[in-house]
Amino acid sequence: MAKCICHVDVENIFIGAGCNRVVNGAAWGPDDLVAFGVQNAVAIFSPQQARILLTLPGHKDFVKCVEFVPKHQPLRADGFTLEERFLLSGSADGVIILWAYLRLENKWRKVMDFPSSHEKAVTCIAGVTLSVSEALFVSCSSDCTVWIWHALFSLQAAGECKISFCQSISLGSRAVEAASLAILPESNNVILAMGGLDNHIYLHVRDMIGQFTPACVLKGHQDWVRSLDFSLPMAESDGHALYLASSAQDRYIRIWKISSKYLCSAGNSKKGTMNSECFSLKMYIDGPVFKTESTLWQVSLESLLVGHEDWVYSVRWKPPVKKYVEDDTGVHCNLHQPLSVLSASMDRTMMIWEPDSRSGLWMNVVTVGELGHSALGFFGGLWSPEGDTILAHAFSGSFHMWWNVSLGGSDWQPQLVPSGHSAPVVDVAWAKTGQFLLSASHDQTTRLFSPWDWSRLDSAVKRSSWHEIARPQVHGHDFNCITVLRGKGNHAYVSGAEEKVARVLEAPVAFLETLQHTVERENDGKEKVGWEDVKALGANMSALGLSQKPIYMQGVQNTGAAQTSIQSLETIPAALPRMLTAPPLDEHLAWNTLWPETHKLYGHGNELFSMCCDHKGKLLATACKAQSATVAEIWLWQVGSWRPVSRLHSHALTVTQMEFSHNDEDPFKLVSRVEAHKRIIWTCSWSPCDRFFATGSRDKFVKIWFVKNIDSVCTVTLAVTFPPFKSSITALAWDKRIHFQEYVLAVGMEDGLLELWKVRPPLSEKMELGMAESLQPLSSISRFDVTCFIQFDVFSCHVASVNRLVWMDNFNQEDIHKEETNRDLLLASCGMDHTVRLFNIKFS
Repeated sequence: MAKCICHVDVENIFIGAGCNRVVNGAAWGPDDLVAFGVQNAVAIFSPQQARILLTLPGHKDFVKCVEFVPKHQPLRADGFTLEERFLLSGSADGVIILWAYLRLENKWRKVMDFPSSHEKAVTCIAGVTLSVSEALFVSCSSDCTVWIWHALFSLQAAGECKISFCQSISLGSRAVEAASLAILPESNNVILAMGGLDNHIYLHVRDMIGQFTPACVLKGHQDWVRSLDFSLPMAESDGHALYLASSAQDRYIRIWKISSKYLCSAGNSKKGTMNSECFSLKMYIDGPVFKTESTLWQVSLESLLVGHEDWVYSVRWKPPVKKYVEDDTGVHCNLHQPLSVLSASMDRTMMIWEPDSRSGLWMNVVTVGELGHSALGFFGGLWSPEGDTILAHAFSGSFHMWWNVSLGGSDWQPQLVPSGHSAPVVDVAWAKTGQFLLSASHDQTTRLFSPWDWSRLDSAVKRSSWHEIARPQVHGHDFNCITVLRGKGNHAYVSGAEEKVARVLEAPVAFLETLQHTVERENDGKEKVGWEDVKALGANMSALGLSQKPIYMQGVQNTGAAQTSIQSLETIPAALPRMLTAPPLDEHLAWNTLWPETHKLYGHGNELFSMCCDHKGKLLATACKAQSATVAEIWLWQVGSWRPVSRLHSHALTVTQMEFSHNDEDPFKLVSRVEAHKRIIWTCSWSPCDRFFATGSRDKFVKIWFVKNIDSVCTVTLAVTFPPFKSSITALAWDKRIHFQEYVLAVGMEDGLLELWKVRPPLSEKMELGMAESLQPLSSISRFDVTCFIQFDVFSCHVASVNRLVWMDNFNQEDIHKEETNRDLLLASCGMDHTVRLFNIKFS
């Protein structure tokens, strides 16, 4: 009886993604996890590991806002907390979803969609906990409404949660962009602050019957209000007070103080009276007064913070800290609210503001950022639960994190964070040595990911982790395709974008030196990449953002010489490439890791759409968008000389994907034409033995085609049609090894799901024994056995169309029949959900 694949272990070891370009697109929860929107999904990353853990599928449109509930670590006298933490997310189609995180098992689940949806995008979500299992939420929408929700959480894990709609508030024709909820000091009254496009802040208070009624309007900002955040109630000499921080596009931050008037004078207990002497000098403007039940509340402008030079998109109070108080009954632990505010601005800085201990005036005590070319401004800033780390997400989708490394001081140092594309990722390709993965995206960048070997920094640390280590190309057009050049010589690749030119780029010295710090992979007899003759240290971006000019270094033999040569230049270039001994931060990636452009390939009449390189590294095939047969031709280029050697005519419309067979026959001519599918064919892939290939189409079918080549006559015949899928097929990839005489085909679909299918072709007895003669073509077709044996977990899959699947095939073609059952395989994928994913797959 022949062996077969019995068990498969699939581990999602890497996810690369950037944050959605929205103000409220990220939140840092009490369990030290960060949630952020990635296209239609919510991604969860661990700041401690600098790694995205998983993505939560469920939304059908762009995720606009996320918020944890509770926002801070709850503190109860009996120490009781819920077994689950909760997360809210809102999307551009008006839908709000409640997620739950079971901390003990480290598992996420989708709890429910909210019972009704806004008519337009949800732009902001805020919440406040009323008890350990009860909370109020507010959701703001572009439809100019604010909805109030009441939630009851289950005390047990995976229990039922109840969400009920309470109220709808409309502030006219101007949308609300920011909101915050809090409980007024020494009361059970909930206060709601709202701000938006009319420059005002509206305060509403919850009455006895649970409805929010208008309290007052705070005026002062001269442009759109973008962020609001309440502090916890604070005990002061004249009673308890609540602070509200607001920021706007007028570049200013305002701190508002809300205090009960009758508590201002210790000797005057009559409600409704106020001793003017109780106010400090810094409270120089008296604001409006509002009443809740029998208490009058005074709103005053505490401070106006001036320092940012552009729109201030985010303002956050520092999380409360535990404070131990001793009295006659013992030692008690309370939450203490620090007077510290974090702001993030489009001027590429984050600032921490605190009142001066002597004068009481609010001052800027910490400034981080100023990232020059890379960040393009910050959309939001977040505190860690402990308040010792701050995180910003930028316009480019990148994260930037600083940690205060000084105990009791202020020394904020940048830290490593996950990174990735901020637009659909259209193509991925493995290096010819398998050391890195290259990706291209509509965000006009190509990015390079590799496993970093941490033992080179510390021999006691025996681990590796995947990170972005270079950004070879930052372009002025959206990319459509890339291909890595194989064969001897330096690492190089070709890219095609929304232009008529294919561009060839080659690895510089700085990158090749950095690559020595990554995890080396077995070459299985392949020649090592030599780079002694490489003269370019790095590259500079041109003024138009298209070509990348090399930075040449004469006689560079080592890193020290390279650094010396840089300093000796009369004019230091804008980019300063160098060898890296740790994974780089985004500010270095965006400017100092570019690859020089060596050639431009002209010929196509429209923008390039697909390309591929043969397995020997001698030919490059390119195709462009086309609506006629004359434009749909495939150009073949000779690698090295970069001369066009042939133009292949066959298709009438755009060639969506190409792939060379492993035998790399030359010259090329049309040998067969088959009407294969009823709808557009998105993907194709050759089997490792080159005797058959697979195609996938919008018609939701995968078909395997048998190739017969007898007496130089080639025919293509349908061998098997897979059962219909639920979604269109957009990506296919054969694993290049044969496992127990079975082939493995990876299938990616338009809905983002991934599957592995095993294919047992009609093999002769010699093939069952794995003999070389079995590679001879068969003269007839028998039945193919196809079986889906693994469906990837939905939390590991894409949430939008899979654009490309690529196996890491770093071995010689003659070894495809070696059954190495203990060898892990790597499968890379990319999709329209802005993510690059890497799976470690083990067959047994």
